[in-house]
Amino acid sequence: MKKLILILLVTTITSVMAQQKPILLFPNGAPGETTKMIETEDLTGNKKAGCPVLRISNVSAPTLTFYPAPADNNSGTTIIVSPGGGYNILAYNLEGTEICKRFNSHGINCVLVKYRVPRREGLAKHEAPLQDLQRAIAYTRAHAKEWGINENKIGVMGFSAGAHLSAMASNSFNQLTYTPIDANDQVSTRPDFCMLIYPAYLDGENFSLAPELNVTDKTPPTFLVQTQDDERLLNSSLFYYYALKEAKGSVAMHLYSSGGHGYGLRNTGDLVNEWPFRAVNWLRDIGMLEK
Repeated sequence: MKKLILILLVTTITSVMAQQKPILLFPNGAPGETTKMIETEDLTGNKKAGCPVLRISNVSAPTLTFYPAPADNNSGTTIIVSPGGGYNILAYNLEGTEICKRFNSHGINCVLVKYRVPRREGLAKHEAPLQDLQRAIAYTRAHAKEWGINENKIGVMGFSAGAHLSAMASNSFNQLTYTPIDANDQVSTRPDFCMLIYPAYLDGENFSLAPELNVTDKTPPTFLVQTQDDERLLNSSLFYYYALKEAKGSVAMHLYSSGGHGYGLRNTGDLVNEWPFRAVNWLRDIGMLEK
């Protein structure tokens, strides 16, 4: 009996390790990258809700990591997660691994993208990361059958700068931002839904939308979370919501009075901490999860 339990335990651990092994998005090197950076990880910076934030930088070899939902509770729906960090670092646990594990518990598969940071000189802040996210969407959809997920229920979720990146992917799907490299790039890169948590950079000058965003009625259904006391970025959510409303797009926004910025899903004692439950209910409302 003990031997059987040990075999099952080893098999389970091996399976989980295999499922969460990072996959290089561009096996022969990411577009425009001529020098490989040495990635850095820092756990000594600011804490959130008493726990450290893992800050990753110097990413030149972008990856995705698949976090499957439990086999006995797998909806087939998948969220592709982009952490924030001002396009300079990635808040990799706060807005990445912790997010994937929480949504796994709701029967939702997740794909965590480690996109290129910091910003590349001479390029728009989102240019290289958008290539990475588009490739991640294409790769995920191309492997839907193999991974046991629904190719028509693949969405994006981003935090802060990662939310700007997710919004870019939701409005730039008509054309790849990189030269196709294999059969994975023959599928659609349009997300089926978009979830933006305390997004940055969505507003432009003089009470307008950021000029790089071309919102239309084809923009995927969008879910927004924002707090009023996140004053510097409040208009980012408000203007994007307004643009979607004017374009007759599908949009839901949850605006809370307090909570600040960069809380992920950690318990900070604010009402905004309930947002993951609102997100799951919204996914049911738009038909991405069963009611």
